[in-house]
Amino acid sequence: MARTGACLRRRARQRKPLPALLYFTDPQRTPDPEAVAARLPKGSAIVYRAFGAPDAETVALCLKAIARRRGLKLLIGADEALAARIGADGVHLPERLASRAARIRAKHPAWLITAAAHSPRAARVRVDAVVISAIFPSNSPSAGKPLGTIRLAQIVRLAKSPAYALGGVSQNTAARLLATGVVGIAGVELFTARSPLPFRGERVG
Repeated sequence: MARTGACLRRRARQRKPLPALLYFTDPQRTPDPEAVAARLPKGSAIVYRAFGAPDAETVALCLKAIARRRGLKLLIGADEALAARIGADGVHLPERLASRAARIRAKHPAWLITAAAHSPRAARVRVDAVVISAIFPSNSPSAGKPLGTIRLAQIVRLAKSPAYALGGVSQNTAARLLATGVVGIAGVELFTARSPLPFRGERVG
């Protein structure tokens, strides 16, 4: 796994500095996001997805404090206003909102902006990075048929931005992503496991 991480970090250095690991929170599968964030390697990023939770701002502020203390980035999922209020490092846009990226970039030029992509067309959006899914079989209720590594590589080549792989990534599958051209790995349950992470996520760039 160390070799996997080293290769991805070298690849990411060729572009805008990006985290090697993206941790996506989920209210059902990761009910304690603060605990997961507290064990992420330095240089990783948290993508907080509130899904309308009434305590979203409180949780986001807790995650921001952890991020600052541990050298992480904090992105807010689908909520530009919340990201601005708490001073987050950027936003992650679901595919349906990816068209807002240019407007958000104009308003917040320093933000890191990522967007979900489930098809070659969606991956052509111009953001700091796209998150392509699902690559392998996933526990996510919204995950469709797995793309697999061959299809992932094809989409990465067509993408206008650096790409992350999301969905079913594990200790056993991470190394299979090296030849696809991705710059990093994203996951949900990947970061809750007791086993070591696929590779350390020191900040790249």
